[in-house]
Amino acid sequence: MNRDPASILEEALELSAEARAAIAASLILSLDESVDADAEAAWATEIQRRITELRSGTVQPMTWPEARRIIVGD
Repeated sequence: MNRDPASILEEALELSAEARAAIAASLILSLDESVDADAEAAWATEIQRRITELRSGTVQPMTWPEARRIIVGD
């Protein structure tokens, strides 16, 4: 069965935000044809560094609305 992408998108947009996010993540992952081992290792190192900073109190987390205000300048 070959469905029109526009109708699939229209149906997907009626889903909850959580369901749309899951579909979007799956679609993005499906585009990755190969894994860059160096990039994966670098991200693992960066994630660990950030976790350490959070746990030690070196940095303080902020909410998405706060971050968005800084990024967008609202």
